[in-house]
Amino acid sequence: MIRRFIGIAVVAASVALPFAAQAQGVPGGVERGSREGERAAGPVGAIVGGVVGGVVGGVNGVLGIDERPRFRSYVVEQRRPSYQYREDVRVGVVLPEQGVTYYDVPQEYGVRDYRYTVVNGRTVLVEPRSRRIVEIVE
Repeated sequence: MIRRFIGIAVVAASVALPFAAQAQGVPGGVERGSREGERAAGPVGAIVGGVVGGVVGGVNGVLGIDERPRFRSYVVEQRRPSYQYREDVRVGVVLPEQGVTYYDVPQEYGVRDYRYTVVNGRTVLVEPRSRRIVEIVE
């Protein structure tokens, strides 16, 4: 029974991994990996694919590895003012309600649920409702 489970998990992971690598961020990776794993190996595949997709999506980040340098160049060209923040700029920090200007990410980068801003000279992606930093673009 365990060997069968491991075999199904390996097949599901090998099928789901290429698809999950294209998903953006942990939520996108989990969703896509789960969907592709279920298609390949049923319920067990969905579980394994979701885990693999989440890990790969987390490594790629919200923006995606290939898009980061191009997006960073875009932000530099836009010459957005930098908000001066007294604390460490890191993922998970909630920015203040006042004083920070958030900008739309152009469609070509495929990031539609987030906004960006510049904090202490660093470009960050922010979840607009909570104002929480979800990625630092370097």
